[in-house]
Amino acid sequence: MKQLEGLYWIGQLGTFERAAARLNTTQSAISKRIQELELDTGVTLFDRSQRNAVMTEKGEQLLALAEEMLALRQRAASIARQDDVPARLLRLGVTELSALTWLPRFIFALRAAHPNVVIETEVDLGRNLHDRLTEGQLDVIIVPDAFASPHVTSLHLARVRNVWMGSPKLVGAPRRVSIEELTEHTILVQGNRSGTGLWVANWLQSEAAVVRRQFSSDSLIALLGMTVAGLGVTYLPLLCFEPLVAEGKLAIIPTEPELPDIPYVVSYRKDLPNAFAARVAELARESCDFSRQLQS
Repeated sequence: MKQLEGLYWIGQLGTFERAAARLNTTQSAISKRIQELELDTGVTLFDRSQRNAVMTEKGEQLLALAEEMLALRQRAASIARQDDVPARLLRLGVTELSALTWLPRFIFALRAAHPNVVIETEVDLGRNLHDRLTEGQLDVIIVPDAFASPHVTSLHLARVRNVWMGSPKLVGAPRRVSIEELTEHTILVQGNRSGTGLWVANWLQSEAAVVRRQFSSDSLIALLGMTVAGLGVTYLPLLCFEPLVAEGKLAIIPTEPELPDIPYVVSYRKDLPNAFAARVAELARESCDFSRQLQS
């Protein structure tokens, strides 16, 4: 780098003498650097038949490379002096529930903490997001804690309370029902690529529930629409959709036993450089709030 630095300042200032003064060294030391650089590269940098320092064509090409290399060295050195991480891309994956509730607040927090970050958000089922994380196609995901991998670090965010809901016209007056009574209705569920869907499927199995009629959809919003329309009953996060209960569009169906709370985590690859991902995960924990739709 010292050799390239000598070439750079000769190019900038025009003479060996001025370059030496700029670098606080002697003219003979600058000449030695240029000789070493010529020996290392096999390139004649200056036309020595000229009285002044006239650079050859290949010398000018190497000068351009020297400028780039010195600029890169400066950028690398500046990272250690920065309080923030350098500008970079964050590929973030979330499920529908996070997208409907606290994702906007989380993005505001990310931009405040890292103004230069570029955020690409993908909304999908938990299993799909987990697969894309392990394949290196996403950096951080926020999903139900239903998937495990030795290469993934997960940080607990919250537990989300789900309850059974249906149209008041379908389920009538609220009353506590058994699982057997519940399954007399068509059960609207998410598929096995949904983390919440897996939790509820396992719960139904543990209760020895016999589901006679079932309709599956990958979309939480689709299930919500069909439930409001009276096509069946489904499980929904209480705090997020409680306003629809207050409006009379949905009714809560108390069950014995109740649905288990669904734990949510923020996950990132542990086998990759992850200082930035770890900071994003901490911001997610600070921002997490599944309480109301798009609450600021």
